[in-house]
Amino acid sequence: MHGFEMSEWGGHMMSFGWIGLLLLIVVFIYFMNNNNKMQNKDDEPTARDILDKRYANGEIDDEEYKRKRDKLH
Repeated sequence: MHGFEMSEWGGHMMSFGWIGLLLLIVVFIYFMNNNNKMQNKDDEPTARDILDKRYANGEIDDEEYKRKRDKLH
């Protein structure tokens, strides 16, 4: 009888182990998703991004683009 109790206890501990592992995975995924959302909020366009967009839209010509791009470096 004593051996049966030990195997039952071991089975419960193994179940808790799997539950704990799944819980850790869920928490890890949750924090990774929140971290990505926070990074996206802080992503503001740089001066180079704005310059590239203005050039792509035809608001500035080649000469002005090159001159301003060189000043940014």
